[in-house]
Amino acid sequence: MDMKIEVVVLPVSDVDRAKRFYAEQVGFVVDVDQQFGPTMRVVQLTPPGSACSITIGSGLVDMPPGSNKGMQLVVEDVEATRAELASRGVDVSPVRHMEDEAWADGPGGPWNSFVFFSDPDGNAWAVQEKPPAV
Repeated sequence: MDMKIEVVVLPVSDVDRAKRFYAEQVGFVVDVDQQFGPTMRVVQLTPPGSACSITIGSGLVDMPPGSNKGMQLVVEDVEATRAELASRGVDVSPVRHMEDEAWADGPGGPWNSFVFFSDPDGNAWAVQEKPPAV
């Protein structure tokens, strides 16, 4: 039996603001924006190249806005991704790596180069660089 994670729900306080952030600043593709009555709206967005999407909206989850921490994107070039996010107005950290159980500035070895950002509600993301295929 195959099991795949294909959609993760993020709690947000303002659906339109979050949609603009993820679509216009982070660069996710808007797949769905549908209202299901007066209290339920579903907006599904997908990172370019990803098989997993996020869903934001109203009437979806009983979690406080901004409470999702630790979502992770994987990219081929973390420095280029950081530059793109910063150029779109995302408050993104410098490139960091883990060293001696603490974060240090600059790139690290394979799977050890990251940048971090949060959406307007505080849902927190890590962006990790994967090593080139051998």
